[in-house]
Amino acid sequence: MSPIDTPTAVSPAGRLDAWLGKYTMYRLILLVLAALAAYSVVLDALGWLTFGIPEMVVHLALCLGLTYASNRVLAAVFHVRPHSESSLITGLLLYFLFWPSFAPMDMAGVALACVLASASKYALAWRGRHVFNPAAAGAFVTGLTGLNIATWWAATPAMLWLLVPGIVLVLHRTRKFLMAAVFLVVAAAVVTSELLQAGTTPGDALWQAVAQRPLLFFVGFMLTEPLTLPPRRWQQLGLAAVVGVVFAVPYNVGFFANSPELALLVGNLLAFVLGQRGALRLTFTGSRTLTPSTTEFGFNPSRPVRYLPGQFMELDLPHDKSDGKGRRRVFSLTSAPGSATVTFGVRTAEPLSAAKKALLALEPGDPVTATSVGGDFVLPRDPRTPVLLIAAGIGVTPYLAHLAAGAGRDRDVVLLLLERNAAEIAYARELEGCGARMVARLADGSIPPSFIADAGNRADAGAAGPGGVDSPPRLDGTSLRALVPDIAERTVYVSGAPSSVASLRRAAREAGARRVRVDSFAGY
Repeated sequence: MSPIDTPTAVSPAGRLDAWLGKYTMYRLILLVLAALAAYSVVLDALGWLTFGIPEMVVHLALCLGLTYASNRVLAAVFHVRPHSESSLITGLLLYFLFWPSFAPMDMAGVALACVLASASKYALAWRGRHVFNPAAAGAFVTGLTGLNIATWWAATPAMLWLLVPGIVLVLHRTRKFLMAAVFLVVAAAVVTSELLQAGTTPGDALWQAVAQRPLLFFVGFMLTEPLTLPPRRWQQLGLAAVVGVVFAVPYNVGFFANSPELALLVGNLLAFVLGQRGALRLTFTGSRTLTPSTTEFGFNPSRPVRYLPGQFMELDLPHDKSDGKGRRRVFSLTSAPGSATVTFGVRTAEPLSAAKKALLALEPGDPVTATSVGGDFVLPRDPRTPVLLIAAGIGVTPYLAHLAAGAGRDRDVVLLLLERNAAEIAYARELEGCGARMVARLADGSIPPSFIADAGNRADAGAAGPGGVDSPPRLDGTSLRALVPDIAERTVYVSGAPSSVASLRRAAREAGARRVRVDSFAGY
């Protein structure tokens, strides 16, 4: 399933997801940071900051210019395509980390941090993927030289008016609110406790921890960066707690003293140990048509891929005519773990994104880079736990790996397919005989294959999707409970486009489901 497949939204959350889905994480963070940079200049003009507009403008130009230029030079040296948005994001982060100043030593330190940040993407990389956050790496090494020290001046109360909404958008897009909350609770608790011991009142202590320390900026734009996170949620939550302690507890050992950038580098190293450890090369083997609007793509990996059924893989798809959504896209793995070939089912109906055009243009033997594997859309460990799998449209893809691995035979599985018509049921051949009990509700009233029970047509209440018969049907709580009477005893999984997922999750709760898991791709 591709994160780009976003039909008309039917709720505020769905509309927000649809709007955010137009941007990759790189583009969203770049826009938010650019808005914050412009806002900081306005604050300085109003007298709420005291740097001086010339200093801020020169500082911004220095950070953006040097990270962009050094990244392009290094990309040429290493014979790789430069990622301009990534370099601009790094420059904006360094803009907020270092104090704007005309002092020659300060400017030299900033310049060094910019070049080191770009160099870290190539020198501190493993199998094509950087290990450390570039901005943090550049700032940390620069601090060791004594030329300049990161002050993280973004932690200014006046910045909160735009900083908080920007961080909320980013965390909503990445689905990292829980991880952010763990870090904030741990770090704020340590800082607040320290301030209380120093005689600060509880209210002032909490305010200083949140508004005058860089906790929010740190967690919103740096700690939760998907490319430097471990693949599983429990690992991410543990990482957030560890980094929260390292971030907040004061220490000074030799050359090393506690700082946000050092805390992040420690977290990056821990995530690297837990994760897939770098990119891998895929060789395109071919594609096949699944339905009139979906296609499966197959690749041979250069080395064995470790993943669990239900997880996704991120592909780097270079294309000359970018649509502004970036090169990296995430797709559910439809092949069972251990397969010699990895496969992805993708919606390929018009209009096509530039990345999907790049996929369709692949020839057998063409190389593609996979940059990460992750996700928590995995079934309960206890095979006695019954599950309901709800697939809206091409949302069936993450379930293919579960069923190929024997989930339909090892546990009580109900698969509910919501599709436009019978011809659009993808992977029908693979679903037959998988052992799961299957039910389909089709928007146009057509009849599903004989091995799938017919759950009614669009004439039923709540069956038609937001786009009529051209969209997967929708369900309300009453109709869902009628289809699966024991839904309260099942762990429910929902997969599909963001607006469909939001609607179906709400319907599952209304139907009595107590445990609902959803498949959401960040598209970083």
